[in-house]
Amino acid sequence: MRFLKAVAFLCALTGSAGAADYPAPKQGDWIARDFKFQTGEVMPELRLHYTTIGEPTGQPVLILHGTAGSGASMLTTAFAGELFGPGQPLDAAKHYIILPDAIGAGKSSKPSDGMRAKFPKYNYDDMVAAQYRLVKEGLGVRHLRLVLGNSMGGMHTWAWGAKYPEFMDALAPMASQPTAMASRNWMMRRMMIDAVRNDPAWNNGDYTAQPTAFRVANTFYGIAANGGTLAYQKLAPTRAAADKLLNDRLSAPFNADANDFLYQWESSSDYDASPGLERIQAALLAINAADDERNPPETGIMERGLKRVKNGRLLLIPASEDTRGHGTTGNAKFYAKPLGEWLAGVPAKGM
Repeated sequence: MRFLKAVAFLCALTGSAGAADYPAPKQGDWIARDFKFQTGEVMPELRLHYTTIGEPTGQPVLILHGTAGSGASMLTTAFAGELFGPGQPLDAAKHYIILPDAIGAGKSSKPSDGMRAKFPKYNYDDMVAAQYRLVKEGLGVRHLRLVLGNSMGGMHTWAWGAKYPEFMDALAPMASQPTAMASRNWMMRRMMIDAVRNDPAWNNGDYTAQPTAFRVANTFYGIAANGGTLAYQKLAPTRAAADKLLNDRLSAPFNADANDFLYQWESSSDYDASPGLERIQAALLAINAADDERNPPETGIMERGLKRVKNGRLLLIPASEDTRGHGTTGNAKFYAKPLGEWLAGVPAKGM
């Protein structure tokens, strides 16, 4: 393992370029028949929604979103605009970019479709298994050039490497660590989950209106576990500024569903990528931020984990007023150049 320090990121302080001129995204749905969950429950038809950019003749790249996101949520100027355009690391003229909606999120099957709290309980292993079936059976892809994921998608990426070690050339897990869900990360998630379940309006999932605790719990977690210490100090240096920032977040449009929310966060409870690290065969570049509230580098977890990966490296983005803690990796200007240079040096084995 060797560390790639982010000295080259000084250029990021000058701001991001405009949106890249990449091909128009295409959307589709595929049905996974008789999908069996880890619990043993079977869903006769599991709908998996996805977005693609580029042509199937390009090098396939799988990109995995974070909790409560979707494939389409990755199509921002800060992310896609730095990666998918001409000459950029994942140039869509050369790559076939696949962005699935995970089970329980986006337009894929989820509790709010009608089953509510009777929807099968799923975990990250189920989500990765569904992604694999979509890629292989639904889209006919036999080998991936790269699997890249952010936050929850980063944890899925670690799982992909261990579960399907021969299926990809490269892995880039971001804003994640190869360890059990525990410590502050899980305690904060538990507090969100309990806040919703203990709200009488939740009514065991059969509510007529979204529980009032839902919005507050979501906002609380977002502030506590995302945003960056230095950035918050810059954004809210006074109590008045902090109150305004909080009030704006509490009053922002919020159309999420409480049952979907509970399933999404509870699905992480048994995540633990550490037992499978020696099985990873692909080249791996972990990308984390030094001010990531959920994955603090001072624990040494990443360093110990990467020692067990045959070809693993870490790119640690230094903290600054311009980074956003756990949200830093949503802005690809901080790592696009080293990611592209690293990927160019990874042999293409299955293309």
